[in-house]
Amino acid sequence: MLQVNFIRENKEIVLEGLAKRNFANAATIVEQVLSADENRRATQVELDTTLAESNKLSKEIGGLFKSGEIQKANILKEKTVQLKEVSKELSDKLTVFADELQTLLYQIPNIPHASVKAGKSADDNEEVFKEGLIPDLGEHALPHWELAKKYDIIDFELGTKITGAGFPVYKGKGARLQRALINYFLDKNIAGGYTEVQVPHLVNEESATATGQLPDKEGQMYHCAEDDLYLIPTAEVPITNMFRGNLMQETEFPITVTGYTPCFRREAGSYGAHVRGLNRLHQFDKVEIVRIEHPENSYAALDGMVEHIKNILRELKLPYRILRLCGGDTGFTSALTFDFELFSTAQDRWLEISSASNFETFQANRLKLRFKNKDGNSEFAHTLNGSSLALPRVLAGILENYQTAEGIKIPDVLVPYCGFDMIN
Repeated sequence: MLQVNFIRENKEIVLEGLAKRNFANAATIVEQVLSADENRRATQVELDTTLAESNKLSKEIGGLFKSGEIQKANILKEKTVQLKEVSKELSDKLTVFADELQTLLYQIPNIPHASVKAGKSADDNEEVFKEGLIPDLGEHALPHWELAKKYDIIDFELGTKITGAGFPVYKGKGARLQRALINYFLDKNIAGGYTEVQVPHLVNEESATATGQLPDKEGQMYHCAEDDLYLIPTAEVPITNMFRGNLMQETEFPITVTGYTPCFRREAGSYGAHVRGLNRLHQFDKVEIVRIEHPENSYAALDGMVEHIKNILRELKLPYRILRLCGGDTGFTSALTFDFELFSTAQDRWLEISSASNFETFQANRLKLRFKNKDGNSEFAHTLNGSSLALPRVLAGILENYQTAEGIKIPDVLVPYCGFDMIN
């Protein structure tokens, strides 16, 4: 979340940033934040003054008892009793104001980076890069869900039988290709300097709040009510929370971590042809990269993440493009996001396969993730993450773009991982 000091000292910048996002009632909620903060600060001063007076009287009472002035000491004791009651009232008021301020701050999204343009939706995103040849498959090209059925490698109906729509069953070479992609992505990330971790697939409320999934995305998350745990929508959540509450040294930067997890998203309200097959799932596999960076280096690190993902797609020889998201399409916690989209030739449309984002201090403020700067003062670190990569649509792109009359060719870089070079 945004730091209240930043809002107080940069009110116009905050309002301009929220306007880029088309954030409703921005001026009203900012004024509410400033008012709640003023009440909190004034109450804190009043409480501190009251406690200081009470401590002063306690010392005087001790001296009076020592000198035998019992009557004066008892009079002052009555005053300290009154001051304790006032302190309790002020402390309760302070809790109310602090909770009100926290609730308001949770409602405000991150301020977009200066390079982010205003916009209302994905239609206003800016294409900044495009690479790869779109194959000419001819008029008989099949979408991936028909290819999956033809070669018996993904069974959507069986998944519906077992669980429900959006939970496919991968079979035979489809399952082996899925596993090959996971291992390939992890190996590429490790070679790129990322440390692999295996993390829990459920998180507690504190973890989900720290990375911004709560209270913003309750409707998108699966919740285990009895244990009050959430199935993760992305490995970003448990990986980033590994560093919650840490106080780092500057010499520890950068921290670079990668991990594979299944991801679970309710995707409430997702219907229609555009979510068919692997296009939109409730459970899917993803390999994630997370970085904890010094604020001075975080945007260079974001550029490096973008180049890293580019190199993976080049090796897979898939046509893709990169979009800089506009304010209206940028995620709640992000300051700047680049989306990678793969071209699905059989569907004749672009499919999002990765997002690389810099959250600046927004997550770190919730995480209480700080570092000691060269002056010995504590600062919030910057957090970044990216999909490297999300599997369903990459798999869909491979099936569609690599289809031939003889079968589906496996990208050369994946053959050693698969142990076969054709699905037929």
